[in-house]
Amino acid sequence: MAVIEIDKLTKDYGNKKGIFDVSFSVNRGEVVGFLGSNGAGKTTTIRHLMGFISPQKGRAQILDMDCFCNASCVQEQVGYLPGEIAFMDNMSGKEFIEFMAKMKKIKNLTYARELTEYLEIDTRVKIKKMSKGMKQKIGLIIAFMQNAPILILDEPTTGLDPIMQNKFVELIKREKASGKTILMSSHIFEEVENTCDRIVMIKDGKIVADKNIDKIKNNRIKHYEITFSSTKSAEAFQGFYSNSKREDNKVCLSLKGQINELLCQLKEYDIQDINARNQTLEEVFLQYYGEEK
Repeated sequence: MAVIEIDKLTKDYGNKKGIFDVSFSVNRGEVVGFLGSNGAGKTTTIRHLMGFISPQKGRAQILDMDCFCNASCVQEQVGYLPGEIAFMDNMSGKEFIEFMAKMKKIKNLTYARELTEYLEIDTRVKIKKMSKGMKQKIGLIIAFMQNAPILILDEPTTGLDPIMQNKFVELIKREKASGKTILMSSHIFEEVENTCDRIVMIKDGKIVADKNIDKIKNNRIKHYEITFSSTKSAEAFQGFYSNSKREDNKVCLSLKGQINELLCQLKEYDIQDINARNQTLEEVFLQYYGEEK
């Protein structure tokens, strides 16, 4: 069952800026990564979902409610982290969390306290004295603390160090296990690959891909770096693969499947070393953006 539905959503700001006929959905309990370069239309799409913008064409719905016409009802069901958080700098983190809880009519702050401990932040500090990473943690606490069935997160790990990024991944996995539906935009491809069921890619305001993560993993290219005992052997082997690159006695090539064929060919040579790695999600992303080298 689709919890989030976007159908032919359009907001044209002129000069080819905006979003155009954007359509995709997120099913109950699904985690979807929303990928795109800066200015591609991710935040504009998300702001439609939160009811901040009225579409020129198309519709955005959450739990069968129109996101703009029923914005207050939609927002009660959504934990939201904006890409740019508006803080009250003279408040402490604790005061701001309590202020937001009051606005959201959250009376039980037990989960907020659990998140504060989990994210290792001293909320007594004034927000104006906090680093970018500390402020991001406050934003995460506010997004998660209402324990809403749906989470919409815009660049959730901006400013977090690698340890906290890993803790965020574990938090998303925990929320998913509890049945939450999650849509998040991110530039951290590893965190998307580790948490998401699907990815939706947007480029120049248009959806260019909507793919299952497992299918991407199963169909991605493998990169090989093979070191031969001699340059002569490397030259001979390179003749089998026109798209390969050679430097002295080392040959680099990319293949989809063909592992048995490759192994049969390598049996004829004296190999010093071989390294293999899967194509990353970032490389898949760059293919769609026409930047693969």
